[in-house]
Amino acid sequence: MQGKRQTSFLFIIFNICLLKSQEILIIEYVFKWGRPMGNGLIEQEELNFLLYDWLNIEDFLIDNNSEIDRETIDAFLDLSHKLAREHFLPHFKKSDQIEPYLENGQVKVLQEIGQALKKYTELGMFSAGFSESLGGMGFPNTVANAAYTILAAANGSTIGYSLLTVANARLISNFGSVEQINEFALPQIQGKWFGTMCLSEPQAGSGLGDIKTKAIFEKRETLGECYRLKGNKMWISGGDQDISENIVHLVLAKVPNKDGILTEGTAGISLFIVPKYLSDGTKNDITVAGLNHKMGNRGISNCLLNFGEEEGAKGWLLGELGHGLQQMFMMMNEARIGVGFGGAAVAYRGHKLAANYAKERLQGRDASKRDDKIIPIIEHSDVKRMLLASKSYAEGSLALCLYCSKLVDDVNDPNSQKLLSLLTPVAKTFPAEFGLLANDLAIQVHGGYGYTRDFDVEQLYRDNRLNPIHEGTSGIQSLDLLGRKIIGDSGRGLKIFSKQVLRTCDQAMKTSLKSQASYLVGVIESLESISENLINGSNKNTLEHSSAFLTGFGHIVIGWIWLDMAVVALSKKNVDQYSQSFLSGKIATSRYFFECELPKAEMLLNFVAKKSDVISSVRAEIF
Repeated sequence: MQGKRQTSFLFIIFNICLLKSQEILIIEYVFKWGRPMGNGLIEQEELNFLLYDWLNIEDFLIDNNSEIDRETIDAFLDLSHKLAREHFLPHFKKSDQIEPYLENGQVKVLQEIGQALKKYTELGMFSAGFSESLGGMGFPNTVANAAYTILAAANGSTIGYSLLTVANARLISNFGSVEQINEFALPQIQGKWFGTMCLSEPQAGSGLGDIKTKAIFEKRETLGECYRLKGNKMWISGGDQDISENIVHLVLAKVPNKDGILTEGTAGISLFIVPKYLSDGTKNDITVAGLNHKMGNRGISNCLLNFGEEEGAKGWLLGELGHGLQQMFMMMNEARIGVGFGGAAVAYRGHKLAANYAKERLQGRDASKRDDKIIPIIEHSDVKRMLLASKSYAEGSLALCLYCSKLVDDVNDPNSQKLLSLLTPVAKTFPAEFGLLANDLAIQVHGGYGYTRDFDVEQLYRDNRLNPIHEGTSGIQSLDLLGRKIIGDSGRGLKIFSKQVLRTCDQAMKTSLKSQASYLVGVIESLESISENLINGSNKNTLEHSSAFLTGFGHIVIGWIWLDMAVVALSKKNVDQYSQSFLSGKIATSRYFFECELPKAEMLLNFVAKKSDVISSVRAEIF
């Protein structure tokens, strides 16, 4: 087996052209196995279960004639664990304490961040999810994201530079010319250059129709139509840093009409490639106007950028004029699932740290026994309750995001793409909202210690607090789900989802999970009925309850995922593939979610169905 693993891993190495000087390290990575213990990183047992037995990723590889096999994936994930432990986790707290700073117009970041990303680059990790034709390693999106999540659990702000870069390169690869791909995408895939997305402006956050950044046509070049951009962009993660050789900004802007007037709304928005440095080495007309000082995720810079303080920042049109927002949504949707992964990873680590602490922390006594022996707090029922809740949120979120990644990989299946569209708002929001709650519970389990900076859980909470906000707030996701994906789509995506759920219920009916399956069938019938009434009825007072709908629907999605995982866990009970505690944990958590969490969905959906005016009737002056 070790020989097979070595051969498979060397296949990866040759594909990413590792330097000769790293061959000793490669051997170490291949032969030094074992899952991380006590650090809260995503455990290998968890990923094996999700990838191989729940998502059946090996079947997908065979069906698509991939040269990637299980041994190759194992080696890749083991490498990710080692990178996480040795290069990302050690500066987790330091990157929180020493924020990026501005010096002579250049943003400086913590040295260890640059060192970690340099190692990440040397090992070709930026290229993991790209095709071999683009110099990538050719891993399915599902596997690449699994590796990303390992690193996100170790240090979300550091790996955030990679998330944005990969999404940027993928967008250019999809819509750019051959010249643009070669010039701007390939260096990012190689990890030499980093990328950003520049949407928001000081006066226009989520309301992108109000952006004022303008692009003036200059001339046509080999790289396409060249424009000069003038405007301001706000909240730009990774907007400047001293790590990469260059930074490729993807900028939303409007081209003025012949009268010099910008078109109102989103119809006139186009997308431009605007690098920090031009091909001749000169700096583009981009200025860092300031840094935002954040509650968490402090390791990744967040900038206010001024484009065109002098002659105008040079940029090239990507795709067609007026299609910028549609194109950017591809990057945003990838980033939204990435946010979900980040929320799940941070929640998972918080939960694991809390569980480890609860096993070691001695306090209190067992009231049912007469001895005075002090017991670990994990024996107390309320601590078990909190750990069950956080486990259900964290592991359920991770599974959901991996499932959505599998749908991304099923690019040629229309049903998969329709289902992906429906579930993307949930994959972004549930891990963000309830992952944050998992981190809150992790602090509570630690008690007073959890509120101190001596323990990681308080920082994890602060880091996760961003996720309900960026890449489309929870409120925006709820409008997208109810307004576009349910009502606007006439429930077509919902019908596909319902079939998936009922298929799981049919399997569960044949097991000891029959009661859960019966309950979920009833919930799905209620969801379909309420959704049909919303689709066919008046929209009055409907969308104002979109957040309640998203939360309720999210609970149904996670409930289905837990039942589906429990069915698989039951089938593995008599196989020595997983520890019995791991499998029992899946089954017990599924039961917890059905008894304690899923009933919330019915309450919320019934509220939506009433179309109450409890919100719309309120006048602003009462606040």
